[in-house]
Amino acid sequence: MPVQRLNHAVLYVRDVERSHAFYRDVLGFRAKVEIPGRAVFLQAEGSTNDHDLGLFAIGAGAGPSQAGRATVGLYHLAWEVDTLAELSRIRGALLEADALVGASDHATTKALYAADPDGIEFEVSWLLPADLITPDVEAQGATTRPLDLEREIERYGAHTRGGVGVSVPA
Repeated sequence: MPVQRLNHAVLYVRDVERSHAFYRDVLGFRAKVEIPGRAVFLQAEGSTNDHDLGLFAIGAGAGPSQAGRATVGLYHLAWEVDTLAELSRIRGALLEADALVGASDHATTKALYAADPDGIEFEVSWLLPADLITPDVEAQGATTRPLDLEREIERYGAHTRGGVGVSVPA
């Protein structure tokens, strides 16, 4: 079974309207199908997929996820953006929403980490294009450093298309 890509993710949330507003206002997702008070199916900006994210309400009494702390479970979802300019724009939106929890430079991946209103963590990242992954960059791959996004924009350019030859066909 050769997997091509992740088609969509589904999250259980306390309040579907609150979570919908977060994913819409902060990350630019748009509703494709809504079941008021119960569920919403969202499409990412620029996507042609039927839906990329489903949100299902389970009520205000739901406890926080213990995945990775006391139970097994999903750590986070990771969404890829095309340019460092877009990563910078999203960083601003996450900061404004008080949702940014970290920013890391994984050598070949420049990543922002955030949490939605229910504390569900996710990543937004930009991947180096294959032609920029040198042996020197690969050697840094096991090291995680704080992300200096402005320095990375100076180094690679704000509008360099990321992931080409890695996650995006060349």
